[in-house]
Amino acid sequence: MLDINKFLSLESYLDVLRRSDEPIFIYGMGDGCLKLLKIFDEYHIPCSGIFASDEFVRDKIFEGHKIRSLSEIESQVEKFTIVLAFGAGYKELRDKIDMIEKKHRLFVPDMPVIGDGLFTKDYLKDNFDKLSEVYELLCDEHSKLCYEKLIEYKITGCLEPLRACESSPSENILNLGSDEVYVDLGAYTGDTVADFLRATGGKYQRIYAVEPNGRNFRKLSENTSSLSNVTLINAAIGSEDGVTRVLKGGGRMIRRSDSGIETEVRSVDSILSGSECSYIKMDIEGEEKAALLGAKETISKFSPKLNIAVYHRVGDLFKLPLMVHEMNPGYRLYIRHYPYYPAWDTNLFCLN
Repeated sequence: MLDINKFLSLESYLDVLRRSDEPIFIYGMGDGCLKLLKIFDEYHIPCSGIFASDEFVRDKIFEGHKIRSLSEIESQVEKFTIVLAFGAGYKELRDKIDMIEKKHRLFVPDMPVIGDGLFTKDYLKDNFDKLSEVYELLCDEHSKLCYEKLIEYKITGCLEPLRACESSPSENILNLGSDEVYVDLGAYTGDTVADFLRATGGKYQRIYAVEPNGRNFRKLSENTSSLSNVTLINAAIGSEDGVTRVLKGGGRMIRRSDSGIETEVRSVDSILSGSECSYIKMDIEGEEKAALLGAKETISKFSPKLNIAVYHRVGDLFKLPLMVHEMNPGYRLYIRHYPYYPAWDTNLFCLN
């Protein structure tokens, strides 16, 4: 069982930064840096400056800070702390961050991709019963270890707990077969369709690939044009059919916004219209709860294998597993974290 005292005894990165007598520098610009600056202001943490990788410096100014290189700061400051402000999924970038960690004290805060709030000790105490409920539902020891280490990481902001619970993306925990009916929510340009085909040896019964962004959808269409029995749907996913607005852009992170482009919304139950589905993947930038609500009939009736991102919002790690369990108590639940700084590639797997 989870031991709350174990987690409460950990040093919070927020407390360490607040008490630090070392200069604190943020590594990275963009949305992550903006979020960090807001957190620093809220928790009265001083920011001594911002630096970026050499290729991104070029005399830039960000939020009033002149962007420097790490080597420039190292030549001027003897000892300092670094706080990472971006996500690192590529091995080369993680290796670079690992090398920086060997030279400087480094924190990688668990900032939600979507929404507000932080996984603080107070948040842990307020939600410990629900976290414990999920922990007891997990079906293997690695899932339980992963769950504990993820909580430890969220409080400490240290990379060691993340490294301690990493799994290989090649692990076929879902045991996908040759006759799957696959629903890909957040199909992007077809990369996860390609992953699915590799896992099944290119064999399947049908694929439904859903992507809201027009540019991504065109690439998805091109990249799947040689496949048969594929239904492509240019829409956002929600709890019911309708219309929403999403921000324009060609990246993977497609977000809803009142100022965005009007986009159709479909639910999984509507897309399938009562037909069978054997596997659903959900990685849709914080809309996983809505997607689950819109797939309730399918999940209850057919118990499809589920692969759900549980890192976009601060409470996803317990809210989404409990939601799935309530919909279909027969599921066996597993948690896996794949190599990524911070814990952005963390997934819930559900098998009947």
